[in-house]
Amino acid sequence: MDSILIYLSTIAVYMKLTKILISVFFSISLGLIFVYSAYAKLLPLVETFEFTFVDLGIGDWYTAPILARLIIGLEFFAGILLLANYNLKKFTLPLTFSLLGFFIVYLSVQLLISGNSGNCGCFGEHLKMTPFQALLKNMLMVIAALVVYFFGSTWKVKYSRFLVSLLASTAVLAPFVLNPIDYSYTSNNLDEKVNYQLDLNLLYYPEDTAKVQVPEPDLRKGKHVVAFLSLTCQHCRVAAKKFRLIKKKNPALPIYFILNGERAMYQSFIEDTQADNIPYSFCLGKSFIQLASTQLPRIYYLDNSVIVKKVDYFELNQYAIENWLKTGKP
Repeated sequence: MDSILIYLSTIAVYMKLTKILISVFFSISLGLIFVYSAYAKLLPLVETFEFTFVDLGIGDWYTAPILARLIIGLEFFAGILLLANYNLKKFTLPLTFSLLGFFIVYLSVQLLISGNSGNCGCFGEHLKMTPFQALLKNMLMVIAALVVYFFGSTWKVKYSRFLVSLLASTAVLAPFVLNPIDYSYTSNNLDEKVNYQLDLNLLYYPEDTAKVQVPEPDLRKGKHVVAFLSLTCQHCRVAAKKFRLIKKKNPALPIYFILNGERAMYQSFIEDTQADNIPYSFCLGKSFIQLASTQLPRIYYLDNSVIVKKVDYFELNQYAIENWLKTGKP
C-alpha cells in the first residue's frame, strides 16, 4: 500500500513539474516572439507596418506612424514581462491576450478588405507573411498563452512597481527614439539640383525598343509624379506600397512607375506590393541609368518634363502631392 502511495505521489510530482516546465517553455517562447516581432516591425523599415493602418482606415499619414510605434512598444513590453515571468495571471497574460486579440481583429479586417495577399507587416520585411498566415500564428499564440494561464508556474520573481513602470515607459518610448517620426517632408538631403528638364525622349524615342517600353501617357506634358523603381530593390518595394495607398486614397493623382528588372519578376513585385493600381512601363539598360541614376528609388515631381522636386520614399506624402497639384508649389 505504501509503495502505491509513493508511486502515485511521484507521478503527481512529475505531472506538476511537467506542467511547470511546459508553462515556462511557452511563456519564454511567447516572450521571444513578441520581442522579435517588435524589433522586426521597427527596424530597419517601420513603414511596412505603418501602411497597413492607413490601408485599413485606422489612421491617416500623420496618425499611423504614432499608432504603429505605440503598438510596437506594447509588444516589446509584453515580451519582456513574459520572459521575466512577471505577475502572469493578473497582469502579463491579460496584456498578452489584449494584444493578440487586437491583432486577430486587425488581421481579420485586413483579410476582408484586402484579401489574403501581400505582406501583413507582422514581422516587417524580415519575415513576410500573408494575413491568413499571421492570423493562424496569433491563434496558436493564444492557445499557448492559455496553456501558461491554466498550467501556472511556481517560478516567481519579485519586481518593484517602479522597475516595471520604468520598463513600460522605456518600451513605449523606445520605438520613437530608435526610429523617429519625420514629418518634415523635405528633399534637401538629396543634395541635387532641381528645375531642369528631364530627357524623357529617351522613353518616347528609344534606341532599343526591346529594352524601353514607351509609356502610354505623355509624361512630357502636364504634372506627373514619376517613380523609377527596380523590381529587386527593397526600398523600391516600400515606395511602391506607399504609392499604392496614396493612389487608393486619391485615384486622380497622376502617378507613374518606370520599372527596371526582369519582366518575369513583375508578378512577384505585384504580389508583394499590391501596386497593380499604378500604371507602369519598363525601361532597361543605360536609358534607365541616364534618367534615374543608380540611387533608387528615384521619385520626381515633373511639370512639363521639368523636375521641380525630388523626394525619397520615406518623404513621399499624399498631402504634399495634392498641394503641389493645387497650388503649383512643390
